[in-house]
Amino acid sequence: MADDEEETLPETFWGVAHQLRHLRKETLAPWDIAPSHARALGVLTRQGPLRLNELSEHLRIAARSTTEVVDALQDRGLVERRPDPQDRRATLVAPTGEGTRVGEAIRASRDAEAEAYFSILSEAERAELAGILRKLRR
Repeated sequence: MADDEEETLPETFWGVAHQLRHLRKETLAPWDIAPSHARALGVLTRQGPLRLNELSEHLRIAARSTTEVVDALQDRGLVERRPDPQDRRATLVAPTGEGTRVGEAIRASRDAEAEAYFSILSEAERAELAGILRKLRR
């Protein structure tokens, strides 16, 4: 591995991203849930019932991929499909009671994970890093 002083910005960034992905997998292990499924469940827990296309937009993934994620979550009893009262042709995806419980537990665990990981940064450094990352994400 390159000395920290010789590491390029992209190498450093991807190193941190790799660490965060590894931590996320560890954090999700108790629920045996894939990161993409946890993301979808988190969106639904925070936003409430959404149409599939709205969920796709939140997740920034293709509609077909969203359908696969929702199918997997539904198979586990974490979400349900229901008619949209505003448009009988549309379907909403909503977390079940168990889905809400699991989603909230995952969120609490991930918040604790993030707090531990970023604890070496001051509040000012955290705010600066968050601003830089938001700017890059566009």
